[in-house]
Amino acid sequence: MHAGDIGKPEVLETLQAIARVYPVRGNVDGGKWTDNVPETEVVKVGQVYLYVLHDVNELDLDPVAAGFSAVISGHSHVPKIKERNGVLFLNPGSAGPKRLKYSASIAFLYVNGVSIDAEIVKLK
Repeated sequence: MHAGDIGKPEVLETLQAIARVYPVRGNVDGGKWTDNVPETEVVKVGQVYLYVLHDVNELDLDPVAAGFSAVISGHSHVPKIKERNGVLFLNPGSAGPKRLKYSASIAFLYVNGVSIDAEIVKLK
């Protein structure tokens, strides 16, 4: 999954050469190449549903009522894992250039049945 601020289409092409990518459009993503990049995405992994959007502050649904196990967002580029009402909220940070005081990072999601956990991994 890519929670937005992709930057350029080559980033998606590179990632898609490795594995299937579920991207969403971020506030810096514009131009014709983003026409097919959605603003939100629902991803099913095993028995759990994940909701992906760029800015968690624009979340316009109740993830508990909608049946989501996790909400994945980007925008702030601040790596964070938090649980609210049984839903995992994850911001993996930024895998690109250093943002603010945070090192480049990604996140791993671990799904086991209906259980979900996350880990943030610093890249540099």
